[in-house]
Amino acid sequence: MPENLKLVADLALILTSAGVVTVIFKLLKQPLVLGYLVAGFLVGPHLHIFPTVTDVADVEVWSEIGIIFMMFGLGLEFSFKKLMSVGSKAFITAFLGIIGMIGVGALLGLVMGWGTMESIFLGGMLAMSSTAIIIKAFDDLNVKGQSFVDLTMVVLIIQDIVAVVMMVLISTVAASKNSMPGREMLLSIVKLVFFLVLWFVVGIYLIPTLLRKFKKYINDENLLIISIGLCFGMVIIANSVGFSSALGAFVIGSILAETDESLRIEHLTESIKNLFSAIFFVSVGMMIDPQVLVQYWKLILALVLITLIVKALVSTLSAVVAGANLEDSVKTGFTLSQIGEFAFIIASVAVAQHVMPSYIYPVIIASSVITTFTTPYWIKLATPAYGFLERKLSPKAKSRLDEYALFSSSGEGKRNWSSIIKSNIVSILIYSILTLAILLIITEFLIPFIKEIPYVDNIPEWLFNTICAAGSLLIVSPFLFGIVRNSPKVHELYKTLMEENKANTLVVIVWTLVRFLIVFYFVFSVLVTFFKFTKWVIVLIAVAVILFLVLSRHSLKRLASMEDQFKYNFGDGETN
Repeated sequence: MPENLKLVADLALILTSAGVVTVIFKLLKQPLVLGYLVAGFLVGPHLHIFPTVTDVADVEVWSEIGIIFMMFGLGLEFSFKKLMSVGSKAFITAFLGIIGMIGVGALLGLVMGWGTMESIFLGGMLAMSSTAIIIKAFDDLNVKGQSFVDLTMVVLIIQDIVAVVMMVLISTVAASKNSMPGREMLLSIVKLVFFLVLWFVVGIYLIPTLLRKFKKYINDENLLIISIGLCFGMVIIANSVGFSSALGAFVIGSILAETDESLRIEHLTESIKNLFSAIFFVSVGMMIDPQVLVQYWKLILALVLITLIVKALVSTLSAVVAGANLEDSVKTGFTLSQIGEFAFIIASVAVAQHVMPSYIYPVIIASSVITTFTTPYWIKLATPAYGFLERKLSPKAKSRLDEYALFSSSGEGKRNWSSIIKSNIVSILIYSILTLAILLIITEFLIPFIKEIPYVDNIPEWLFNTICAAGSLLIVSPFLFGIVRNSPKVHELYKTLMEENKANTLVVIVWTLVRFLIVFYFVFSVLVTFFKFTKWVIVLIAVAVILFLVLSRHSLKRLASMEDQFKYNFGDGETN
């Protein structure tokens, strides 16, 4: 067979076997994901009963594209507005559950003699539940109207986000060639937050606006090409700054999810996502080695028992601590007790980066398959488990558990401070990141490019630097203004707080000074970059520029215009 047709032959074998096996699994009312895994096992290099794939390396490239489309599809289904609209209950449930399972997995890894980071990543894989399997189980069991379902779904979204962060950390560990010190981990997380906020804010500001402006010129074919082009483009950008392809695909998917065309894009790309997702899961099944499973059956059994029993207990207690009633907590805990497909992706990245031993891949897959089969039965078991606890607990103890809330909503002062933190902290973070990003682009790319232009050398240095400094400050002035600006809503909250307690006046003043210091830092940094005279002169100039920015109506108008455009694109009509 010609070399260029070997990949076609492999794809034909993969897709044909996947089609046949998934039809059988459909008849057996089992998840299609399991059918793909079984199909991969049957045509993989470790089993020679059926025809096998000839070039595993090429299939792995296609499976990488499968991960990209899976993450892109997940981003399209992701809603920042829904995530922000839920209370703290789901966030606390998710993070306590993740931390708990990371601790359990880390303990197991250390017992087996693994390194610290390997053990932590094992715990992270155990913490991941399967969104696809749980949604399928909810449909089959007809429980979507029950109160615990919404809590479970938001927990799954947060788990997916944590999985993306874990993949970033795995890449960082691999790059460092050793266990990551705390400082490097912190820097990686800060870098991740910086780029996520930058990409999201810029993407929400630009992409929906452009799609809306050219809507009458875009048909289904154009939109499909544009969407996939943006997906691959963001993958390249993410890789260029040291992040994984999966992160880039997820980010652009979540940005497109906030556009008017999100449902249309999701519909157009669904078939492509399903095709490449099937290739990915079949390639995962190809990695299952029966000899490895036999050799590590004790580890597989331990992971299954930990997932079914310990994870159910940890997730239940997390929901109770977060303030969910006992019934919802038990049902949520039992529902989350499986190892999800995200664990496959984490395992594949960790093995490829040589962060974890190669045998963990088939071990995780085998454990996941077993816990996937048990998911519907475990969800059903939650009801009698809750009945057992209800009988064992006294009515007074059960009442206290059901009425318990981690964060009380009482106290007007607490609500006011919560609103101030929500409005100020988020805006300060966004405007600071935008300012830093723009200044980096100006100093690292724009200024060197301008200096290469003919005749620029003829301009006196002091004049050139003055123009650059003034232009830089003018460009970022709306964002600097946004850092120190208080909306009318926040002004009223400040007034209420100071009337409630005079001591709050000092806190308000300190908080205001902190924001002015942030602006001063940016202005000072720009001036130090372009001028070399004494520092006290720079300080005076910086103060003068800050005053100018605070009093500038033009900056306010530019900021208000950008905020209105962003909120319109984000689907939020509220103005602070």
